[in-house]
Amino acid sequence: MKDLLLFPNKPILIIDDEEYLLQSFELTLSDAGINNVITTSDSRNAESLLAEHQITLLMLDLSMSFINGVEILNFVKQNYPQIPVIIITGDHEIEMAVKCMKLGAFDYLVKPVEESRLISSVKRAVEIRALRSENEKLKTQIISKNLNYPEVFKQIITNNEKMHSLFSYMEAIAQTTEPILITGETGVGKELIAKAMHNLSGRKGKFISTNISGLDDQMFSDTLFGHKRGAFTNANQDRIGLIEKSKAGTIFLDEIGDLSGTSQVKLLRLLQEKEYYPLGVDEPKFSDALVITATNKNLFTLMESGWFRKDLFYRLNVHHINPVPLRERLDDLPLLVDHFLKLSAKIFNKKTPTYPPELIKLLSTYHFPGNIRELQAMIFNAVSIHKSGILSLKPFYDSLDNGSKKNERKKSPENQKDLVTFSYQLPTLKEANIALIKEALKRSGNNQSIAANMLGVSRQALNKRLSTTLKGKFI
Repeated sequence: MKDLLLFPNKPILIIDDEEYLLQSFELTLSDAGINNVITTSDSRNAESLLAEHQITLLMLDLSMSFINGVEILNFVKQNYPQIPVIIITGDHEIEMAVKCMKLGAFDYLVKPVEESRLISSVKRAVEIRALRSENEKLKTQIISKNLNYPEVFKQIITNNEKMHSLFSYMEAIAQTTEPILITGETGVGKELIAKAMHNLSGRKGKFISTNISGLDDQMFSDTLFGHKRGAFTNANQDRIGLIEKSKAGTIFLDEIGDLSGTSQVKLLRLLQEKEYYPLGVDEPKFSDALVITATNKNLFTLMESGWFRKDLFYRLNVHHINPVPLRERLDDLPLLVDHFLKLSAKIFNKKTPTYPPELIKLLSTYHFPGNIRELQAMIFNAVSIHKSGILSLKPFYDSLDNGSKKNERKKSPENQKDLVTFSYQLPTLKEANIALIKEALKRSGNNQSIAANMLGVSRQALNKRLSTTLKGKFI
């Protein structure tokens, strides 16, 4: 097995009848981490090579013996229209190169080709080809609505349609070499999503995860890039960074929104050039790791405020995954409750308890600011104190009550006033009371205990109000 993955995963084909130029192009690209290249100096090989290999990009000299570049360009555009073509031309052929652009060429390079121009053009062509390919896969997935690798998602407990659409998108971008950004609230399962992406990618290397919140610039550089012995005080031996450990694999950087400005520049260089410098080392190292980042913060807001670099934001946001919060997938509650009951019972060495049918209705009235993680904590707490018989609802009432109070403390007066909206004509207090009680009963499925908990009163108080004000007609 090779130490590095081939990049791009499908080869670049270079056709030029000057052998020394082929060697020069291949070496320049290899130094930039572009190491999957096929070359030929005989233009007659073009058709067979295109048929034998799934070519990502074609680099094509215009003036060649046997078959010239324009003929090959026309052949490619007719038979392989998805392959971008970069024309290599001499100064005296620029007019012809422009004509080739009109025929569908992606770009043209003038001999002698500048290294930076070559690398930049090739990287752009590879990125665009990858995005087009992913879009096609995504269209196919949406049409079929079937997952090709459902086993990859077995750790994510869901039967929700929105989540399955998300899985289809993940399958479509599985072979990407571009960064992936996962955003979402605390507890939605961002790391599980990242692990699923790694497994989908088929990468041979490891999945390396780290939380970069609170790391200053030196700690960030040392953690990710490593250092050479003697690079700084107490650097008594070489240290391999996480980027190198994730070679041919995936590195997951959580809490990316907390990254300092100086560290943002270093991460941007890694993403753009696929190179980095361990502390104390002058020669760059190259990385082929898939970079996945995550945050529960709004990066767009941070970017607008000047805290987060715009160029880094747009570089990270090539592919964006936003897991669905639990309150928007309440249809998954029965699955999740069953899963966490079995898991917690195993951990506490107890028989899996039966829960009352009211539990799902009770949980569905809650907003779950902590999402899946909060639900798991609730169930683990209830099972830990469970003795026998049917699982008690009391621990859940307590958890929901505490959660609601914590959330209430976080609300500003401006947000609190949005809880109620009024029509032009104000209702009377009696009418408002009736409407509020009716809504609570509707949401709770006419369960008075749950409705009382939602209204912040005891069941006895609600029952009294029902018997006096509403005369029991909504029970």
